[in-house]
Amino acid sequence: MHASALLADLQTSLAGPGKVTPVEAWKALCEDAGSVLVDVRTLPEWQFTGQPDMSAARGRLLSISWKIYPHMGLNPQFEAALRAEGVIPETRLFFLCRSGGRSHDAAEAMQRAGFAHCFNVLGGFEGESDDLRHRGTRTGWKASALPWRQS
Repeated sequence: MHASALLADLQTSLAGPGKVTPVEAWKALCEDAGSVLVDVRTLPEWQFTGQPDMSAARGRLLSISWKIYPHMGLNPQFEAALRAEGVIPETRLFFLCRSGGRSHDAAEAMQRAGFAHCFNVLGGFEGESDDLRHRGTRTGWKASALPWRQS
């Protein structure tokens, strides 16, 4: 089954935002030029732990913080920032954070705001910690060996 068919099935079968693995998200972003990966982490996270590298994908990356560093309050301009980037309610949106919590909240909020195709990327960019308390080795974008870059 193609990633787009899988995602359509997932979205129609769930009441909340869809849930996809990093590999499923990557496949959809490679197939669909209109799709968007929304990295909802903070500026320090983008700078120090890296970001997905979308150069081989057809979709694009938007970096919009769901919570504002350092106080970590919700970003009141989040939806406006999405719309300012040309995101419309029909856009397929994949939300990514460090481990999947903030991205789930953002996906759920944007679905309530009228965006029809919202998906949380399970495990986020770095996933859960391993036995040595390091991230990026068990689950998430990095552990899935998907393209990423460090600034």
